[in-house]
Amino acid sequence: MEKNIHPLDPIAFSLGPIQVHWYGIIIGSGLALALLLAIREGDRRGLQKETFPDLMLWAIPIAIISARIYYVLFEFNYYKNHPSETFQIWHGGIAIHGALIGSVLTTYFFTRSRGISFWKVADIAAPSIILGQAIGRWGNFMNQEAHGREVSRAFLENLHLPDFIINQMYINGAYYHPTFLYESLWDFAGVILLIALRRVNLRRGELFLSYVIWYSIGRFFVEGMRTDSLMLTQTLRIAQTISIFLIVVAIIAIIIRRKSGMANHRYQDLENK
Repeated sequence: MEKNIHPLDPIAFSLGPIQVHWYGIIIGSGLALALLLAIREGDRRGLQKETFPDLMLWAIPIAIISARIYYVLFEFNYYKNHPSETFQIWHGGIAIHGALIGSVLTTYFFTRSRGISFWKVADIAAPSIILGQAIGRWGNFMNQEAHGREVSRAFLENLHLPDFIINQMYINGAYYHPTFLYESLWDFAGVILLIALRRVNLRRGELFLSYVIWYSIGRFFVEGMRTDSLMLTQTLRIAQTISIFLIVVAIIAIIIRRKSGMANHRYQDLENK
């Protein structure tokens, strides 16, 4: 390791034998801010204030479980030989696409039980979702994971990155692309875009589908730079394949919903149904 370079401690503090990791704190902070944003907008759009807190009580644990299941399934050759590590999510290893699957399914059944429009809730939540993702990537930063290929220190300095990021990208004797940062910045830009699109008054469902398209475009390119991708084959990355699939599905969904009359309501409509 280069002189005077020390990685940040992934452990924030300890409570007796319990170690509290920055990864969990950052993920939790992202979820909290995302929830506050959703509650505020939901109130403006005519939803009851308890809607999103009640939804999150179900969505968060299910999303974490589904994210871990997704990751473990695609890394089954490793975890079948290391079963004790299956539940150690504080070491990383939760897949955002798995979390999204769990969250969307949870939201669908939750909204049906409450008699609320799924698309209305999804539209309101879209900026919150990508905000949580933007913040959550910094958990990967603390764990020195989700990075890209090897680069030089000069390359990172030319990006005008602060030293604490450059130094944290020094892993096992080499510097790496801070792909966590690229995706985080893309996601923060997505938050701004989606909040701006609220004023455009898109048809119901299209704000959420715009999120799907925006996130998937960024994820496709960032994933191509990473060295820890889940692989479908030796050359085919799962996240890139899913990103292309989601972009196509989202575009088709927008077209079909408009032509079929399923998207006659607009985002700023106050009706719950």
